[in-house]
Amino acid sequence: MSRTYQTVAEPATAEFVVQGSEFIGHIRPVDSVAAAEAFIDAVSEEYADATHNVPAYRVRTGDESDPDSQFLREYSSDDGEPSGSAGKPALNVLTQQDIENVAVVVTRYYGGTNLGVGGLVRAYSRSVKDAVEAAGVVTERPHERVSITVAYDDSGTVRGIVESEGYEFEADYQEDVSFDVRVPLEEADAFRDRLRSATSGRVALE
Repeated sequence: MSRTYQTVAEPATAEFVVQGSEFIGHIRPVDSVAAAEAFIDAVSEEYADATHNVPAYRVRTGDESDPDSQFLREYSSDDGEPSGSAGKPALNVLTQQDIENVAVVVTRYYGGTNLGVGGLVRAYSRSVKDAVEAAGVVTERPHERVSITVAYDDSGTVRGIVESEGYEFEADYQEDVSFDVRVPLEEADAFRDRLRSATSGRVALE
């Protein structure tokens, strides 16, 4: 049985003001460290005029089909705030809620009043908590991509099976028809067997 994990359901933002400083928490689900870093870069660029853009992420890396090869990559930065007052509290919220494959950036516009380290810890923690709440938490299962190629005559059969399972997929109709399907790991072998028997082995699978 493959491991399930908690992540956020969708991208979200949440904002509030403390003593004149505006805090905006941006959060989104990600499936790789590269995606997390791209999200952080995009927010930092969009809010380049902010006083601070504090990033944090927790991303599982390695091969989904081999749990032993996986490890959790955690990252945070204070982005110019006093050491330990911003990035770590942001990351701690993700850790405490046991959320993975998620990236967050807390944007701060300084309002003229120093909040002190304790005030910053509370504000950055709250910002991530609010963003998590706005995004919603879901339980995910590791998935793999199954690439399917069939002759046009068999494409209706294959599409019917994919749709009956409710899997996410993309289809490309050329001379042959190819499907790119996102399948939960523990169901992938049975899914492949079902496709082979439904097409009498006329399906090419990757």
